[in-house]
Amino acid sequence: MKHKLILLVAVAALTCMLAFRSTPSPDPLTGAWQRNAGGVEQVLLFMDGYLTHSTYDKTAKRFVQTRGGTYTFQNGRLAVAYEFDTQNPAAIGKSVPYTASVQNGQLETNLTGAAEGWKRVDDGQAPLAGVWKISARKQGGELQVIHQSGTRKTVKILTGTRFQWAAIDPGTKQFMGTGGGTYTFADGRYTERIEFFSRDSSRVGSALSFDGRLENGDWHHSGLSSRGEAIYEVWSRGK
Repeated sequence: MKHKLILLVAVAALTCMLAFRSTPSPDPLTGAWQRNAGGVEQVLLFMDGYLTHSTYDKTAKRFVQTRGGTYTFQNGRLAVAYEFDTQNPAAIGKSVPYTASVQNGQLETNLTGAAEGWKRVDDGQAPLAGVWKISARKQGGELQVIHQSGTRKTVKILTGTRFQWAAIDPGTKQFMGTGGGTYTFADGRYTERIEFFSRDSSRVGSALSFDGRLENGDWHHSGLSSRGEAIYEVWSRGK
């Protein structure tokens, strides 16, 4: 009886420990944030430890800049390790410190050099939300696995409502292009509405629709590209 009582006490203690064990706090930065001044928009995307910051004029179809990389955030301190920066390539490969806080649905940060407020667009909750990299492409009717060589890569960041892709090479500090805007994903249909495109401003304002589905954690994406070419791509989560 004594041993049984000791066992019950131990089980109860363990249960309490598990119930009150601290769990990681959700990242309050996750999602999309926006500022608009004089028609020039700035958008911040925070997803799964990756950040992008882009500036553009949607009405004039003018792309201004973009930058991004991995980040950490703790106790009001934001550190960004840049993988691309169109205005300051010297920052690539460096970790740059900032301050950041979220209060009443607004982000306060000095990411642009001065303390500014950003309005939340979404909280990063959606089936496709995350950081993706292309892992396979159909060629000649067959799906070909893409083997990453060197440091060149294409990343795609999706929050709850916004997307951005960037073709970059952090190792050589090269930037090949970017585009972004808003998206919807419903009933097997993925649609992008382009708000900025560094390679071809004439694409701004257009919408592209694709068939899309999630299969074993991968995103299968097929349809016609912005140049009217048939594509079938597979994207996997990761940076």
